[in-house]
This record gives sequence, structure tokens and C-alpha cells, in this order.
Amino acid sequence: MTSVTPTVQPEVHPVGAHRAEVDRIRDDFPGLHQQVAGHPLVYLDSAATALKPRQVLDAERRFAELRTAAVHRGAHTLAATATEEFEGARATVAAFIGAAPDEVVWTSNATEAINLVAYGFSNASTGDRLDGTDAFRLGPGDEIVVTELEHHANLIPWQELARRTGAALRHLPVTEDGELRMDLAPDVIGSRTRILAFSHISNVLGSVAPVAELVRQARAVGAVTVLDACQSVPHRPVDVHALGVDFAVFSGHKMLGPTGIGVLYGRRELLRELPPFLTGGSMISTVTMERAEYLPPPHRFEAGTQKVSQAIALAAAVDYLREVGMDRIGQWQGMLGQRLAAGLVGIRGVRLLGPAPGTERAGLASFEVDGVHAHDVGQFLDDRGIAVRVGHHCAQPLHRRLGLTASTRASTYLYTTAEEVDLVLESVADVRPFFLGTPR
Repeated sequence: MTSVTPTVQPEVHPVGAHRAEVDRIRDDFPGLHQQVAGHPLVYLDSAATALKPRQVLDAERRFAELRTAAVHRGAHTLAATATEEFEGARATVAAFIGAAPDEVVWTSNATEAINLVAYGFSNASTGDRLDGTDAFRLGPGDEIVVTELEHHANLIPWQELARRTGAALRHLPVTEDGELRMDLAPDVIGSRTRILAFSHISNVLGSVAPVAELVRQARAVGAVTVLDACQSVPHRPVDVHALGVDFAVFSGHKMLGPTGIGVLYGRRELLRELPPFLTGGSMISTVTMERAEYLPPPHRFEAGTQKVSQAIALAAAVDYLREVGMDRIGQWQGMLGQRLAAGLVGIRGVRLLGPAPGTERAGLASFEVDGVHAHDVGQFLDDRGIAVRVGHHCAQPLHRRLGLTASTRASTYLYTTAEEVDLVLESVADVRPFFLGTPR
């Protein structure tokens, strides 16, 4: 793989120290060097989509310009080179999460990855698609468990699976403050539970799930675990084998990579038994007019022309993150998340969602401004060049439980400075005085 070493490896530092190093990291990101509404861009929407460094942009462009060819389909030099780089990218991404290459399946995004697993269960439940699929059969009397924290991508596919198979969908609730009711877990995760799907980190609250305990309870009843790692893999070290989950998903565009590429991790023995979701070319070994035999994983799940340049670029993003250091990225974002949380609770009329300051959280914070709709808050901040996310963040049930229809979310990444966080806090403090005429 081509080296994509960042311009600098920043230290995790107290506020104000080593600012030049962070600035040099920022120099790798062309998107940061623009203005919005006459102000320098302050990008605090990385939990939705992260910006891309030049090294990632160059890797995808280089492949498109010089290596374009169909992978696994040609004997000419370009096809062989493209295939080697494509599979090299798989190995790079697999190593990043502590998996083997044959446990990593390319998808278009995390949503497709979850649907792949859900439809695998569905296909196993409606006919003999492959040998040995009993582990994935669902029917009336079986239960699928999610949590009330989930992004719609980790909820709706399971709703649909329950509808198709007759299984029941249950959920582990949260408190009025958004805390997962782990005290109720033994009552919700029981002998009929076949699937437990949950987020590693809430995309709304920034709270971190007790993965080890949830996996332990699922294993005790023989349930398959599916981890939504979209907000963890980009921001902190994640080892899927150490976590003990059966499946995990994440998206490239949240971790400095391009859109259109996602990853499904699955334990090797489970992927071997899971029926395919999409069928067609590239995922077969033998085809007659009556039937087909499928390739072993991961290629069994990769029908059709693949996301080749996107996979190459995602591997470049992984190289970049690894060079910076995931431990340091996680520590830096943890500090920024605490800075956001502490600042928000000190602003009159602002309600912080999720863990209180001093409690573990990711580098994001969602909040409500009393008397001002989240969309107006977002527009007010945008007029100052500050990009944040507004709405229900694809988590309507959670917002409903919190008594909200929408919230505002500020999310950081390795290129975020403490000064940018402070600027957001200063601007949020001006929202109610501007709209309602209240004291600051």
C-alpha cells in the first residue's frame, strides 16, 4: 500500500499546548480551509460525515487514474494490480479492528451491512438456502432485542425482520436522562432472545455501552450480537475479537474515508453459515441453469462490481488514523467532549443530553436550547461559520423518550481544536439572547 503518513503526529495535550502540531494536522484537510458566511469554517459535524485529508483524496484519485480495472475478473496486469490493492485494503481494514481478512465484507455503508445480516436471518428462515443455517432461523416465539438508543439503521432492519419471520421485537429502555436501563437487561434478554443489536456509542448522547456485560448476557442465552460501531471505530481503538461480538458494522465516511463504502465484520464460523443477501456475479463458484454454488466468505456477500476505489481510499484513511494513533485520538476527543459538556451545562437555558460532565462520553454533545427550535439554533451557528447537526439524528424513539422532537449536536474529531469548542460554546450562549431577548 502507498504510504499516507500524516504531516504530523500530534500529542494529546492540555488546552493551549502544541497548537502548532494540531494546525499541521489541519493542513492535511482542504475542507477546513474555507469560509462560511464570511467566517472561517468550524466543522463540528464529524459524527455525521468526517472531512477527508489530502492523503485519502490522493489515494482514491491515484487508483482511478492509474489502476482502474475489474477485480477478480481479469488476467491482465491492471486487473491483477487492482485485485491486489483491493484485497490489500481488506487486510488493512481487518487488522485495524483486530479481525482476519476473511471476516471483513465490503458493503456500501453500515446500513447495508446491518441489512445484510438481517436478510441473512430472513433467508435462512424462509427456506434451505445453504447447509447448516439452523443458527439463523427465526420464527414465532423467538425474540430480537435492541435498545432505545439506536440509530434507525439499527432498528428498522430488525423491525422488518420481525415482521417477515413472526419473531417479536423487544427493546432495552433508557431513563429520562438517556441512561441505558441495564438493571432491566436480565428481564429483556432471555431464553427466547436470538439477536441482540446495540450501538457501541450513541450518536446522540455520546454515551458508551457496557459491551462486555451485554455480550456476556447474550452469550448466556445463545443470542447473536450485532454491534453498531459507527461512532467508535473512527474515534478510539476497537478490537472486535476482544469485544467478543459476533457481527460489527461501520462506515468509511465517518472515519476520513469516502462515501459509498462500509464494512461488515462477522465471526468466520458465522459468515460461513449465513445465507447471502445479494446474488449474481462474483459471489459464485459454479452456476448451472438450475442452481448455483456460492463462494466462501467474504466474497459470498459481495455480488457484482465492487467499490474498488472506495475500498482503497478507506484503507488510506485507516493508515492515516493509525499513524496519528488511535489511543491519542480517543484521548483528545474525550477531552473535547468533556469540554463541550462542561461548557453547555454552564449556559443558562441549555439542557445537555447524555452523560454529565466527568462521566465517560465520546467527543460529541447534543443539547436543547429552551424556547428555540434546534433548526434555528443550527442556522444561528451556521451564520457564524459553525457547522453542527440538527434534527432527531435518525433516532426518533430516543428523542421521544427524552421529551424532544429535535436537538443540536456538536461533534469533534482529530482536527478539532479546543478553541473551536470554545467558539461554539460562546455562540450557543448567544442563542437565547438573540431569539428571546433573555439575559446571557
